[in-house]
Order: sequence, then C-alpha cells, then structure tokens
Amino acid sequence: MSKDSITKGKLYMIPTTLGDNEPLEVLPISIKRIIEETNHFIVENEKSARRFIKKISPRKSQPSLQIYLLNKFTDLADIPTFLDPCLEGKNVGVISEAGCPGIADPGADVVSLAHEKNIRVVPLVGPSSITLALMASGLNGQNFAFNGYLPIDSAERKKSIKYLERQSKDKNQSQIFIETPYRNNALLTEFIRTLSKETKLCIAADLTLASEYIATKKIKDWKTQTIDLHKRPAIFIVQS
Repeated sequence: MSKDSITKGKLYMIPTTLGDNEPLEVLPISIKRIIEETNHFIVENEKSARRFIKKISPRKSQPSLQIYLLNKFTDLADIPTFLDPCLEGKNVGVISEAGCPGIADPGADVVSLAHEKNIRVVPLVGPSSITLALMASGLNGQNFAFNGYLPIDSAERKKSIKYLERQSKDKNQSQIFIETPYRNNALLTEFIRTLSKETKLCIAADLTLASEYIATKKIKDWKTQTIDLHKRPAIFIVQS
C-alpha cells in the first residue's frame, strides 16, 4: 500500500503545565487520552517531556516512545523526517517545556511543514502564560502585541522600551514581554527607570502555581514596591 493511500495521522499541539503542579489540575482530561493514544512526540527537552508523559499516563510504556528533539540545536534539514509517522497514518504530538507549543516556544516550523503536507494540525486546550497574564492584567485585551525578549544591551533595551511605550500610547495597545527568569529583576528596574510615571505595568509571575503573583500598577507606584522576581517565570505587560 502506498503512502498516498494511507489516511494521514494528525499533528497534536499538546500544552504542558507552567510549573511543577499536577498536570490534570490545569489540563483537560482530553490531553490524557491523546497522550495515551500517541507514541511519537516532537519535544523541546526529552527528559522533561518523558516526565510529563509519565505524570499524565503512568502506565504508558516509556520504551515505546519515539522522541524527536526540536529546539535551537535542531538541524532544520531533520525536521521533515519528524512528520514521517503522520504520513504513515500515525499521530504525532508536539510538546514544549512549558505552556503551549508554538507560542514563544518551538513548534512553528514543524506546523508550517505539516500544512504543506496537508497533515491536520490539532491545537489542544491548555495554559498559555501570555494569555493568562493578559486576562488578569486589566489592560487592553482587544489590541495587544507580543514582543518576546527585549535587547540585552542596556542602551538598545532602553531605546526599545521607549519606542514600544510610544506604540502603546499611539495605538492604545498593550505591549507584552518575557525575559529569562534570572534577568527579571534587571528588566523590572529598567522599566521603572525608563517608562513614564503614569504608564501602567502588569507583572504576572508563577502563573497557575501556589506562589502566583499578578499586579498592575502605574510606574510611579511600582517605585514604592519591593518584589523579587529572580528565577520566577514572569510576563510583563505595558500600557501607556
């Protein structure tokens, strides 16, 4: 039987937890069913992906899993082979380190290729720190932009912050940022130094965890606050 005559498998975008909590406390039971039916996974980190799969489905055979690594070290030439199981009628799941794959995480390249090959892509419901932070911020959820990481260079970072603050004011647009957790405190200091005193800043840290912290204040009020964000996964949202 030729590959063309085989019904193609699906590519499932499988969300994970945002921290070390029980998966089924924040994920729908449908994800458990999909994982139990799937043996091929495209993952950002094999060790953490296997641990997540084991938590979701303790009885699932770990040796039966076929794992393909998709991260910054992956050779782009290898990605098309990750979808071979779909062409053979088997389902494949994409799992990132935290949250939703393909959103501020690897996944877009393999999804784009799946569309080219007419493989059905199925996004599953789960937590996204970006959308959860925006939901709880009180800032504009009708018009927003996700900017990812700001430049590391101090002068360039300050320039970007001022530019995006102007964009926020001109477009009435919330500006969303992330940072490497060990640089969170430095970024917060930069926001306080650079943004106008009436500009609002939301900080959302440790989302869905017991230590969750979400607060939106004007910069003039943040100047009187003390908060330690070191090594805490956080989202920053600015609105002028």
